[in-house]
Amino acid sequence: MSQVFPEPRVVHPIEQESFRRLRARLDTSHFPPLTRAVVERVVHSAADLDYASDLVTDESTLATAHTALHAGAPVVVDVEMVAAGITRRSTVCRLRDAKSGPGLTRSAHAIRLAYEDVGPGALWVIGCAPTALEELLTLDADPALVIGLPVGFVGAAESKAALRESGLPAVSNVSEKGGSAVAAAALNALLYHPVPKEKP
Repeated sequence: MSQVFPEPRVVHPIEQESFRRLRARLDTSHFPPLTRAVVERVVHSAADLDYASDLVTDESTLATAHTALHAGAPVVVDVEMVAAGITRRSTVCRLRDAKSGPGLTRSAHAIRLAYEDVGPGALWVIGCAPTALEELLTLDADPALVIGLPVGFVGAAESKAALRESGLPAVSNVSEKGGSAVAAAALNALLYHPVPKEKP
């Protein structure tokens, strides 16, 4: 299980003001709670309002993933830049151990290695390499969630379309844009969102 950091999160005044300005320019009130959290944090991470209409996700999918995440499900990332952006949970990244080969990129091999470590039920956060997302789709990973937001002109939009077509629980976007910061932001949105209190 992933290490959880239980200390209360202190929101810096700059972040508070940034979100205030974001909401002044973008009405997110029509989104359900977790979708709104993901959309706002992704938009905030990139200062790109277009993500509000570019992201594809589902509230019930996010709710299930939120529960799994806060129960300690492992978090796997494709690159260390994504890991660096996830501040309240340890992550698994095997890119340093991976090797490329015929028909296999280092990023794809890293996904294979990570799956050997965590097995089914993990949350996968892919923000860099389309080949990492493509490789994940070949595995029987049974993920709690795939945040598939790789960036690039070759394969990024196509790999995200394949993710949506797979039927796996996912957060993705339609366009070629994406990246480590927005992928980490989507996961952080779920980490920061409060866990509902159990009724007595």
